[in-house]
Amino acid sequence: MQLITPALTGWRWPALALAASALMLAAAHAFETFGGLAPCPLCLRQREVYWALIAMTLTGLTWWRFMPKRRFLVALNVLIGLVFVVGVIVAAYHAGVEWAIFPPPSGCSAGPAVDPFAIGDLDQVFELPACNDAPFYILGLSMAGWNGVISALLAGISFAAAAITFRSFRAS
Repeated sequence: MQLITPALTGWRWPALALAASALMLAAAHAFETFGGLAPCPLCLRQREVYWALIAMTLTGLTWWRFMPKRRFLVALNVLIGLVFVVGVIVAAYHAGVEWAIFPPPSGCSAGPAVDPFAIGDLDQVFELPACNDAPFYILGLSMAGWNGVISALLAGISFAAAAITFRSFRAS
């Protein structure tokens, strides 16, 4: 535990959480760009959690630069943990849709749709992937399932970082 404690104190954990979020987004975009796996609406929803975390953490680290108080870091680490918990919930819901535990939300079924981001012909039709079709499974988990596992680990680390920061605040 003493080996990882320095990585969880001060500004280090928020910076590492920011890097982990950027890495998860980079991996998702790599699967899309190089793997040809178009994201379904729930996949995009999972990415929104990481984008929100990046924005919140950058804002928090900027504020902390001007107000370097440990209490602020404790609150920031708790907020980071809570955002990762939201990521767990969204990923678990998506995995539940893939396993037919939950019904897919409207707009999540495969079929033709209009790409709202197409600059050219807005009447162009493309195939929208279904939210309940996982492209592959690794050790029994889909990409949504692994996203949930990773988000849960990052949430736990965030709460541990908050506790370590709080204890160091109480000790000083």
